[in-house]
Amino acid sequence: MNGSFSHKIVSVGILIISMFSYAQQPFITTSNKNNLEFQQHFFEALKQKSINNFSKAIVSLEKCNQLDSVNVAVDFELSKNYLLSKKYFEAEIFIDKALQKEPDNKFLKLHKVAIYKAQQNFKKAIELQKELVKIYPNLSDELVLLLIQNQNFEEAESLIVEIENNGLKSLKTIGYKAYLLSKKVNNSVVKGVFLPKSNTVEALRNEYLNTKEYVTLNQLLLLELDQQLFDMVNEDSKSGLELYPAQPFLYVTNAIALNKLEKYNEAITVLTIGIDFVVDDKKMESDFYEQLSIAYFGVGNKSEAIKFKQKAAQLRD
Repeated sequence: MNGSFSHKIVSVGILIISMFSYAQQPFITTSNKNNLEFQQHFFEALKQKSINNFSKAIVSLEKCNQLDSVNVAVDFELSKNYLLSKKYFEAEIFIDKALQKEPDNKFLKLHKVAIYKAQQNFKKAIELQKELVKIYPNLSDELVLLLIQNQNFEEAESLIVEIENNGLKSLKTIGYKAYLLSKKVNNSVVKGVFLPKSNTVEALRNEYLNTKEYVTLNQLLLLELDQQLFDMVNEDSKSGLELYPAQPFLYVTNAIALNKLEKYNEAITVLTIGIDFVVDDKKMESDFYEQLSIAYFGVGNKSEAIKFKQKAAQLRD
């Protein structure tokens, strides 16, 4: 492990430990030998988690737990590693242990929301997120997304109005609002009415320029991808995002073109924004991770590239 990476691991470890008041206790009450041993195991756990060796990280954290059973940072890290391992029962046990020690800790509660969300238990996730929003109104965007994922569309719309009235509107709020509006429009249209009449790139593009209909744009982009016209895909998908900013297909299509054009940093930006609009669609989510992997390989970040490739593969299993 090089010096720079070691320094980052240590810095992160110190930051995590300092976040929790209880985490400071072992450095006061334990011997110097135990103190040093605790730190070594904790930093080893952070290192293993950073390279996706979650089982090894858990082993190191269990050793930390033996040295100091009241340390909130250890419970938190154990919960995170179990969540990443998709062992939700254990993840919940350890986050509950941490919350018993620090019941008002924002970061612990946000992590518990993530555990509920990973299990698609949106009802419990919404309840907890609502508690957080009362104290931290800037977390309202995540509540909107949870409501959409639970198909509470009317409540999501009402919350968006409240967010706008309180001056807390963000890019995500705008996207979620557009998604709900487009959903209403799509539900009110009879199937087949807007099917494109053309079957060539030039004709489809002309039809889209005249009608601005999403289904025509969708067909145009698919045909351009099939013919490997990546400059056109880039141009038309960007144009489409101005009209349909909540359509994940447009983000991933734009990213495919950007990756093919070797504009990897732009692809990462587009994918990072667009993935928030993927709702209950494992195939689409997998496509996002696949393109993120390609983009990170393109910029030379192999660890991130491997991480996203593994995420894509897990969703396809």
